[in-house]
Amino acid sequence: MVCRQKQDKRFLTRIVRTADRGVVVDPSGKQNGRGAYLCNQPQCWDKIQNNSRLLSQVLMVEITETQLSEIAAYKPASD
Repeated sequence: MVCRQKQDKRFLTRIVRTADRGVVVDPSGKQNGRGAYLCNQPQCWDKIQNNSRLLSQVLMVEITETQLSEIAAYKPASD
C-alpha cells in the first residue's frame, strides 16, 4: 500500500475496517470488511503512523488515535 511494491499476501499485513469493531489488524486476512495491506518494512508502518490520512483514505473512514496505536502494536521489528 504505502511502498506500492507487489508481494505475496503471506508477507503482507491486512488492516480492515469492520462494521462492529472499527479499524483493526486482521492476522488471518479473512475478516469481512474493506481492507488495506501493509508490507513488513518498518518504514511503511512509520509512514502510516506519521500520516494516518493515508490509511483513512484507503479504508474510507476516520482513524482514531486509539486505533492507530493498536495497529502500531503489530509493527514488524527492524532487522
